[in-house]
Amino acid sequence: MSEQSASVGRCPTPLDVYAPGHLGELTQIIDPCLVDAVVAETAAREQRLRLLPARVVVYFVLALAVFEGVSYAGVWAKLTAGLGKVVTVCPCASSLSRARRRLGTAPLHRLFEVLAGPVAPPARRDSFYRGRRLVALDGTTQCVPDDPAVTWCFPKHIGEVKEFGYPMVRLVALVECGTRALLDAAFGSDRIGELSYAHRLLTSLDASMLLLADAYYDAVDFLNAVSGTGAAFLLRSTRKRCPTTRHALPDGSYLTFIRSQHYRAGRGYGRRLEVRIIEAWITVSLEDGTRRTELWRLITSLLDADQYPAQELIEIYHRRWEAETCYFSLKSTILDGRILRSRTVPGIEQELYALLTVYQALIRTADDLVFVHAEVPAHRISFTVLLRAAADTIVTGELPPMTAPVTLVGSIGQAALANLHPPRPRHRLKARMRKRHSKYPFTRHRHPRRCMHYKLHTAIITDGILDKTPPG
Repeated sequence: MSEQSASVGRCPTPLDVYAPGHLGELTQIIDPCLVDAVVAETAAREQRLRLLPARVVVYFVLALAVFEGVSYAGVWAKLTAGLGKVVTVCPCASSLSRARRRLGTAPLHRLFEVLAGPVAPPARRDSFYRGRRLVALDGTTQCVPDDPAVTWCFPKHIGEVKEFGYPMVRLVALVECGTRALLDAAFGSDRIGELSYAHRLLTSLDASMLLLADAYYDAVDFLNAVSGTGAAFLLRSTRKRCPTTRHALPDGSYLTFIRSQHYRAGRGYGRRLEVRIIEAWITVSLEDGTRRTELWRLITSLLDADQYPAQELIEIYHRRWEAETCYFSLKSTILDGRILRSRTVPGIEQELYALLTVYQALIRTADDLVFVHAEVPAHRISFTVLLRAAADTIVTGELPPMTAPVTLVGSIGQAALANLHPPRPRHRLKARMRKRHSKYPFTRHRHPRRCMHYKLHTAIITDGILDKTPPG
């Protein structure tokens, strides 16, 4: 029995109120000392010893993220199932709900901030390009319950006649390529654009990073802000931008200046930014014979064509999709396509930080496995297997002793090693989910209805003429 156990009432066996405070084998990463420190730092510690202490409630909220399809009572039963003869309380759902409200959002927010960050060492090839750490920036949306207590903050979409669909939360995250670890994340109403949330993440960038992003982030003010952090960037530009060639480079790219829409020469409104432009035709050939060709225009602050060849940058830009894989793990693997369970704004924020924290803990577990077994690439580790194995350790109560050394490869790692992905990366196009209200109707027939293998061919434009006919 722990030193912080307490006897309640006249029960013949003392209750251990702290015993349900665990997360199975993941407790090595999110240990009780860390949780206690976070609770104390955010002033969320209880004034008197309760049957549901703040530490236990933090682990309960994290367990809700692991068991998204299970009720409050069911999750509590899983936390206590492997405790053996230890006597614990049996709270009702309303007591657990009140405990969540007492805890608030701050402890989970702070816990995520502690765990967030890059995990790949410089020797990890799949996370670095010529000495720069690859990080991807992208956004997504997540549905939340349609409740008046929620829609005032996260409003529903409004059509020509009436509102439709679920309210949505917009999430923008900075993801490390290779490991898919979260460096930082911001979320809020989807009425606010991704760029506003992206500005909040700039403090997580530094001079050792190369930022990958899609065409939505093609804003000069944002790129100037990224350059101010010391980080380099490589992103796709929209076709609306028509840069003029200032200096052609041997690899087909060219140097130019881009300006913000508020720039006026000699007036001091904004400032221009020197960038390098790479233009290429991208041809995707699917296994069913379908071919699709489109023009890519990439903008980068890596101006040296000898050190950073254009063909390499085109291949590196494809790594931006690892942010989408991260969101797939969150929304499809952990949530299994469900909406969030919380029906208040603070509860939604608390639940989202718990989801991000559990995700990051699993990624760190995978990184420990790769550290021990250097011959296993990170892309072969299945996130689904990690999640299911972690859930099993919670139910069975596989708690590492607090005084024992940390085990880098435990039950979760062994399960991942036994169910590795194929040795070679699977070059596949994922089937686009059919949406009832898509904002991209012009791409309706351009995406396959099932996953397919593909071949990618690039042809760099060397003469700067954009109306050149596509190859083939």
